[in-house]
Amino acid sequence: MSCYPDNWRVDKSPTAANTLVLFAHGAGADMDHAFMAAVAAGMASADVTVVRFNFPYMQKRQLDGKRRPPDRAPALIADFKQQLQQVIARFQPQQLFLMGKSMGGRMALMLATDPLPEVVRGVICLGYPFLPRGKNEPRLQPLVDCSLPVAIFQGERDSFGNRQQLQQWPLPPGVQVHIVCDGDHSFKPRKSARVSLDDNLSSVIDGSLSFIRSWI
Repeated sequence: MSCYPDNWRVDKSPTAANTLVLFAHGAGADMDHAFMAAVAAGMASADVTVVRFNFPYMQKRQLDGKRRPPDRAPALIADFKQQLQQVIARFQPQQLFLMGKSMGGRMALMLATDPLPEVVRGVICLGYPFLPRGKNEPRLQPLVDCSLPVAIFQGERDSFGNRQQLQQWPLPPGVQVHIVCDGDHSFKPRKSARVSLDDNLSSVIDGSLSFIRSWI
């Protein structure tokens, strides 16, 4: 049995190819949240190794149970970079993709504005937080500055940037945007929708795998 750091969750099939996804959580839920676990398991079933991790503020919450806001972006990015270096050293993948839920996706994009090891091929954002709470100006600069291919999976009703809003914003032409049917920020549809949460998660997993295969 393989031993990994306590701060990692590794989803890996017995026949896993040498492709790895480093998966960062959102602001309020840790690496063990059901959303994170479901996406990681789905990716691993297609022979992609997925490594989930907790940012330092979330590690502290696990120790004492106290809720904390996320650290500032520079601290989060520094930790993300450290996790990346450790994962590359441990697994030595032939290709690696950065993936993040909400805040984690934004940090992945910001990390990718600087030169990264050649093995890093792209960024996948699950529910990108375009709009800070209470503001109308979208966070587009990380998308403009990112030096890697980007895929965004965005709920049709996402309060941080919905389908109609995305149609109005000047997104860089190289950014792939995939709208998740009737989904909110976590891709959950309304009860009246023709799709279920499981349907949407399966669609996101399949789309992420297609994006990965297109760049390896």
